[in-house]
Amino acid sequence: MLLERALDAYLRHVTVERGLSAHTIAAYRRDLGGYRDWLVAQGITDTAEVTPAVIDRFIAERASAEPPPASTSLARLQSSVRGWHRFLAREGIETDDPSGRLRPPKAPQRLPKALTIDQVERLLAAPSAEEPLGIRDRALLELLYATGARVSEAIDLDVDDLAHGEVLRLRGKGSKERIVPVGSYARTAVDAYLTRVRPGLAAKGRASARLFLGARGAPLSRQSAWLVIREAAERAQITVAVSPHTLRHSFATHLLQGGADVRVVQELLGHSSVATTQIYTHVSVDALRDIYATSHPRAR
Repeated sequence: MLLERALDAYLRHVTVERGLSAHTIAAYRRDLGGYRDWLVAQGITDTAEVTPAVIDRFIAERASAEPPPASTSLARLQSSVRGWHRFLAREGIETDDPSGRLRPPKAPQRLPKALTIDQVERLLAAPSAEEPLGIRDRALLELLYATGARVSEAIDLDVDDLAHGEVLRLRGKGSKERIVPVGSYARTAVDAYLTRVRPGLAAKGRASARLFLGARGAPLSRQSAWLVIREAAERAQITVAVSPHTLRHSFATHLLQGGADVRVVQELLGHSSVATTQIYTHVSVDALRDIYATSHPRAR
């Protein structure tokens, strides 16, 4: 099958039949678009012409690029290529899967960076409580830390998602929904935003059900939410790196340090496997080791 037709068929498959998120679809389109362009540059226009040696050469070129790609990016690229060729073989479009021997590089385990409780409190207090956008920003930050929501989940919230009292409905990866509790601090901050700020923001734009709105009344974007976090970190004079995922990492780490069961944290984070959640137990163990090493008289 011609490359363009084959790629369109695969993207329709992952969009309609597998129901992947828009972010994942965009990553597939970006990775496989680059792969298709590389194949065309090699004089290959049909998927039947792709051999294991061709795929090996493509991956080797990408791996040796300058600057070198991150291991996670290379692993995702290999996964995209493998998924495409497996689909073509499974659907009978091609007789063989030339990517069968392709194995992604083993990514080094990176422990998530969590803020201390003091740093989190400074971060949450950084937005101005006297300015409309400051009230909105504080509500967003409080909600992220109270629920462990991903930034994309928080900005996709509708006002109606708060209609369950002290719990919140989040839509995670793969359109999976989960219910998480909302603490009193976050609820107070969100209520202040809803009553004092959101009506004014909503009046500036088209009607939207989204909970968090921008200065012109449109739904708050992921990039704007990232800027809220970065500016709050600067105001709070937090010198360590703070990313959109930092409050989620801090949420999980502080729960485990407080004695929460890892299975409960798994449910709250929306992880499909407890193994993903257990990485946070390593963070907690490392913190215990540090405290022991600096506090016990015979630790060394």
